[in-house]
Amino acid sequence: MSVGLSAVEGPVLIIGAGLLGSSIGLGLRAQSVDVVVSDASPTNEAVAEDIGAGRSLRALEQSQESLSDPAVVVVASPPDVTASIVIESLRKYPHATVMDISSVKRSIAEEVLAANVDASRYVGTHPMAGREKSGPVAARGELFTSMPWVICAHESTRPEAVKTAVTIAVELGATVTHLDVEEHDRTVALISHVPQVMSSLLASRLQDTPLYALGLAGQGLRDTVRIAGSDPGLWVQILSANAQPVVQTLYGVREDLERLIKTLESPTASGARLDIAQLMSEGNNGVNRIPGKHGGAPAAFSQMTVLVDDTPGQIAQLLAEIGELGVNLEDLRLEHSPGQPAGLVEISVNPNEHEKLVEDLTERGWKVVR
Repeated sequence: MSVGLSAVEGPVLIIGAGLLGSSIGLGLRAQSVDVVVSDASPTNEAVAEDIGAGRSLRALEQSQESLSDPAVVVVASPPDVTASIVIESLRKYPHATVMDISSVKRSIAEEVLAANVDASRYVGTHPMAGREKSGPVAARGELFTSMPWVICAHESTRPEAVKTAVTIAVELGATVTHLDVEEHDRTVALISHVPQVMSSLLASRLQDTPLYALGLAGQGLRDTVRIAGSDPGLWVQILSANAQPVVQTLYGVREDLERLIKTLESPTASGARLDIAQLMSEGNNGVNRIPGKHGGAPAAFSQMTVLVDDTPGQIAQLLAEIGELGVNLEDLRLEHSPGQPAGLVEISVNPNEHEKLVEDLTERGWKVVR
């Protein structure tokens, strides 16, 4: 048992030293938890140790130093091997709580429960956090701060195993939600997996687009296709493992798409414009249901756009001056037109502060568009 700043008992063995596994290690090590990291790639494992995410299991074995039975095993491996590693860990470490952090849950739980192992010590979990970069070099100990972490216990999971998983999530700064595996997979299909599919499908339309046309692209296109740069190999595993919930959501998208296509084929027909407006309005309604900055229903903020020179320190200066004026930013977006020596900063603020901030920034020499 490790004695430190955390309520988490160690040693904690993390199998998989990628972005998430290494980030968990960094977060636990910052609280003096004894962490050992293992990875199929010796390089990843060594890098994870070098950045302080834990001791290398391979190095321990080479030095003939034995690993104490871990109190917790965190399986942070790719989805297609997660279940087999969970099963192996339950057999190898008979006193450990074994939790995985895969983004799909039902297929893994079914395979574990079908195996001849003590599945009462297994807890499926899913931290809803990540970065566009991957690997241990991209790891951050604060990656999970204020991010959702889903706990998917099955019927025979021991209460103490659930408590351990919750403790790790909370100690890393996450917000815990409990779902069963079916509800989890349906939910992530809609909020994570289908958005990836839609982004990739749109981005695929750009492959043969002339460069001069792409040079006209604004922030809307960039925002929509940003996640299309994700790792194809990982998404093959995720989409294959969660195919049915994804397909069910795509059926609904297909219905709306076919409806829009039919309408746009005769855009001046009676009722066509109303149907287009209804589709756009339905999208507005969906966006408005996404929780805002402080949780609950999103607040209605006022936006303004500030033109900034494309020189070092301009955005930092703008933010500093807004802080000096005592205004709290609710949201911020950056946009930059290719080839232009200026950028646009779109700011969202409380409506009561909007007019005064426009006046104050204008007086300070900033070019503000209401």
